[in-house]
Amino acid sequence: MTNEDQVVPAPGIDPHIVRLSSGLTMGALFANAVRSGSERIALQEGGRTVTYRDLDQRSTRLANHLAGFGVKRGDRIAIISENRCEYIETFIACAKLGVIAASQNWRLADAELRHCVELVAPKLILASRRFSERAAALADIAPTLEFGAPYEAALTAVSPAPVSDRCDGEDGLVILYTSGTTGMPKGALISQRAEIARAYIQMTDMPNTADDAFVAWAPLFHMVSTDTVFMTLIQGGKVIVTDGFDADQLARIVATETLGRLTLMPGMITAFLDAMKADGRPARGVRWVGVMADLVPREQLAEITSAVGAPYLNTFGATETGFPPASLSTIPVGVVPASLDKRQSSFCRIKLVDPDGREVPEGEPGELAIRSPALFSGYWNNEAANAEDFRGGWFHMGDVFRRNPDGTLAFVDRRKYLIKSGGENVYPAEIERVLLAQPEVADAVVVRRSDPQWGEVPIAFVVAKEKLDAQVLIERCRTEIARYKVPKEIRFVTDADLPRSTTGKIMRHELEKRLTGGTGKDG
Repeated sequence: MTNEDQVVPAPGIDPHIVRLSSGLTMGALFANAVRSGSERIALQEGGRTVTYRDLDQRSTRLANHLAGFGVKRGDRIAIISENRCEYIETFIACAKLGVIAASQNWRLADAELRHCVELVAPKLILASRRFSERAAALADIAPTLEFGAPYEAALTAVSPAPVSDRCDGEDGLVILYTSGTTGMPKGALISQRAEIARAYIQMTDMPNTADDAFVAWAPLFHMVSTDTVFMTLIQGGKVIVTDGFDADQLARIVATETLGRLTLMPGMITAFLDAMKADGRPARGVRWVGVMADLVPREQLAEITSAVGAPYLNTFGATETGFPPASLSTIPVGVVPASLDKRQSSFCRIKLVDPDGREVPEGEPGELAIRSPALFSGYWNNEAANAEDFRGGWFHMGDVFRRNPDGTLAFVDRRKYLIKSGGENVYPAEIERVLLAQPEVADAVVVRRSDPQWGEVPIAFVVAKEKLDAQVLIERCRTEIARYKVPKEIRFVTDADLPRSTTGKIMRHELEKRLTGGTGKDG
């Protein structure tokens, strides 16, 4: 760090006092919401409702139980559970204590889950009955408190006396795990400051009110639910908690509730549209719908926005950054977009850089680097990754964009997923956009395959809506992209054959295994 990078305190002012005086915590903002509407519904799960007063009291009892167990500021607890009210109570209790909730992806294999829990060394594991056996297998790491009767007994046995607010905005609040194409998951530490900033960015860029509910169906170990749960509770709104994606249930909720953002992941939109048609009722009121427009066929963007009467969010964010850096643009209702270029989110600063960290000229591809109060605090116990990704005082996302003359950002691809063909860089997203623009194509993904002549070549896996000839698609690609980018082979598969992560993203490395193992399914 150079002298220019260091904070210079003003004469006669204690910077520590300034930091304390200017700080905000999630616990303090939640307390404001309780005071403003203690009888408003905070959580709804099936027929169960929890008011803000009840959530405040129950989370305080849990905080006191954790403190009595020896959990203190800066310690971690792990959560292995499906979405439920107690999960969110735990978030609020952690916010009050300055404790970190490490939200575990229960879809991981046993070895991966053990890695994630061991990584953060929790003092306690909170688990639902559904995952009690998996938690018991981790008893050598930490004991378990099971949601249900043991949890309720623990809450009843402790004092409801308020917890002293000794937290700092830089205290960690949650750890969410990021999965790359290889290696074990990394734990991204998100502070109270970052969660508050993420809430304010959502309020600015996709505004809604306390009367607009949020459906937390996506797993609470993922930022798309977690960040918006905190935002909703800051505003005094209602969080509708559901146990995962159920298209019929979600269609009923959309017909009866006024919603702010309706989360819909790629790969789930068709099922939801079918459920809406079967239900027969229109959406009562949705302000915004969707995430990750790049992964959705463009005709389907028009279909879903027309069905719910709300624009589609053309987002680009990450676990590490929240909705920034580029989630401000939307796709109007009923429109098949000609472009999916992004607009920069509020409250962040970005630049596009080459491998040496130099900003690239307008129109040239460069890795996006970001500074923002919404930024996470680093990967837990991973010094090498932090040194690499935070180089130069910027967080380098590993995503390549081009800046257009109008200031918008055109996504190119992941920097670390390149197809090197004959000395040329091929970005799969450039090919996928052409394929997804074809009316006969429901979904498509491009991966690399070793080639004795060119080193690597692109191969496309395509889900077709109707019978389609591979050569027709290849010829269409030749009219849209350079010849060296045209897929050398197209394999037709069903949607069920595409391996997806919990966030709906297609896992390229699993498809690569089919190519090397000869298990790809030709149509």
